[in-house]
Amino acid sequence: MFMTRADARRRGAAGVVVAVLCALAAVLVAAAPAQAHTTLKEASPAKDSTVPPPSQIVLTFNDEVMVPRVVVTDAGGATHQSGAAQVDGVKVIQAIEGTLEPGTYTVSWRVVAQDGHPITGTYDFTVEGTPQTPTASAEPAQTAPATPEVSASPAASQSGGGSSGWLWVVLAALVIAAVAGGVSLVRRRASGR
Repeated sequence: MFMTRADARRRGAAGVVVAVLCALAAVLVAAAPAQAHTTLKEASPAKDSTVPPPSQIVLTFNDEVMVPRVVVTDAGGATHQSGAAQVDGVKVIQAIEGTLEPGTYTVSWRVVAQDGHPITGTYDFTVEGTPQTPTASAEPAQTAPATPEVSASPAASQSGGGSSGWLWVVLAALVIAAVAGGVSLVRRRASGR
């Protein structure tokens, strides 16, 4: 049996389609671990815990993070963090300014995961003891300078951005490039015979 040019072109085109599908499958398998989201594994003080006055907040994530921001506020809205939060591997450490008085405090945090999407969260903890009631004094009470608060949803302990959106754009570009390359290859072969 003899193969015609049309048969040869069909086989060549089928080969290109199979190659594109194999490449797409390889990209999807390789990208699957990259879709795992960075999450907060542990916090110290822990969520809803009652503790002695802490000297720092330690947030531990399941992966390294960047650009940390931690804000510690009391029930009156005054902030109590000292300096910028520091990253140490998978941990974010935020120093506390002074000694926290007894009462409930809110930790609002924001970090950027290694894949570039921001993650935010909020939780409360309580410093043990009886909260002191304010007393009238001749001097006005001093509060820490106002710091812009972290944008965090109080209803959710964590929220992630749409990190898979960029992945689909990259995959679509790869598929388009592979198809265009396959079409170009088929045309070159056809014109060369």
